[in-house]
Amino acid sequence: MNQTLSIYNYIYFLGIGGIGMSALARYFNYFEVSIYGYDKNDSELCQELKAEGMNIHYNDSTDNIPAIIKELAYSSESNSLRRDNLLVIYTPAIPLDNEELQFFQKGNCEIKKRAVVLGEISKDLFTIAIAGTHGKTTTSTILAHILKSIGRQVIAFLGGVSNNYNTNLLLPKDINKDTILIVEADEYDRSFLHLNPNIAVITSIDLDHTDTYNSIDELELGFNQFISKIKKKGILLVEESIERDQLCNDTKPNKLLIPKFGSKWYYSVNNFSDYYADNIQVEDARMTFDYLNKKNRRINKLEILLAGKHNICNTVAALAVCDELMKDEDLNSTSVKEALYNFNGVKRRFDIRINNQKIVFVDDYAHHPREVESTIRATKEFFPKRNLTVVFQPHLFTRTRDFANEFAGSLSQADKLILLDIYPARESPILGVDSSMLLDLCKNTKKELCSKNELLNRLNKSEIDVLLTLGAGDIGTLVKPIQRILN
Repeated sequence: MNQTLSIYNYIYFLGIGGIGMSALARYFNYFEVSIYGYDKNDSELCQELKAEGMNIHYNDSTDNIPAIIKELAYSSESNSLRRDNLLVIYTPAIPLDNEELQFFQKGNCEIKKRAVVLGEISKDLFTIAIAGTHGKTTTSTILAHILKSIGRQVIAFLGGVSNNYNTNLLLPKDINKDTILIVEADEYDRSFLHLNPNIAVITSIDLDHTDTYNSIDELELGFNQFISKIKKKGILLVEESIERDQLCNDTKPNKLLIPKFGSKWYYSVNNFSDYYADNIQVEDARMTFDYLNKKNRRINKLEILLAGKHNICNTVAALAVCDELMKDEDLNSTSVKEALYNFNGVKRRFDIRINNQKIVFVDDYAHHPREVESTIRATKEFFPKRNLTVVFQPHLFTRTRDFANEFAGSLSQADKLILLDIYPARESPILGVDSSMLLDLCKNTKKELCSKNELLNRLNKSEIDVLLTLGAGDIGTLVKPIQRILN
């Protein structure tokens, strides 16, 4: 463990149930640090953490903070002299008026954002950071799976639960100088600026998180600041279309800097590039493609379970990283083929829950218009000539407001659309911004509003051929109940 972090015997997480926070809690739990935390929801993930020995409560009240944590938080003794030190880690999703956060801020303990802690972990390890508005989790998980499959020592903080390993944190048997750290470099709250990667990947740049970035220019600046953090002799891998397309109706394409002390390479789908995919086909509910690299090495007929060209692109990014790690060696085509064929995906990333001739059920985390469009298109390609029902839970009032027309264009591709109420997450309601407003913009012949509580009953009475559930909110809690109904 990083020396700066090894002094802590107790760590308290505010928002411990988040996908990123829970992975961090698992990391420290591995080093036998005493883990305590608060989350507002008693989720399946929180239950798993409790089963792993962590102490969690769900009411924002200082009354629920354990006595040992309170004592440490207000200890008069210097933190630097205490072996049983306390670190409090919080996520930007925690509101500033959170009672427990305010309690710790008034104390004497160390308080750090999750991104800062992740940055400190990365200081002593060879770090691969996957950035981009879309595709971070899938790319990171594919990369981690390939590297583990070919025998590399990997620590991977994943933004989703790997179906292969049933966790969002991968750890090696031994952490040493050869260990590779894989992290998702999140642009929200400019969190990725705390990382100093050896290899950085940028999968996509679309305007999002308008509470952090007011314009595409600000977002582009943020990504260029991230690029400037790449270590000496580092490598930047960029999805080729980022610097070709005009994104988000902006007047000019993005331009990404070349790392100050490193090299920059491109990867793509169906375009000649340093690393690219060719001969893409759909066969028996699998995508097949050929992979080519800048040394003119070709691996034919790779197969993955994920649908859509965007996921082929994510896979090419992972393969390009592996190629760069191998240096003058060649990737073993047999090992790569086996790893990709056996990759079972990520929960809530084109997660096929049911697939038979009578009914198909796919669940996906898509919450940005471009993600929604790509996932709907991929579903239609995977299951052609079938009737598609889409259930979408919009995520955030600001995102729904700022991209209402784009969402409507993407969602209108469904044969039938069911819209749930907006999931607010960290936000307060905005007057005039609701699912009814969005539904009015959609052009579907069949479309309706539905409350989350009524959805199961509505689906039970509907004729479903192919069902696609989309959204980053709590729609994920309905996946298993929906699967039971459809089965």
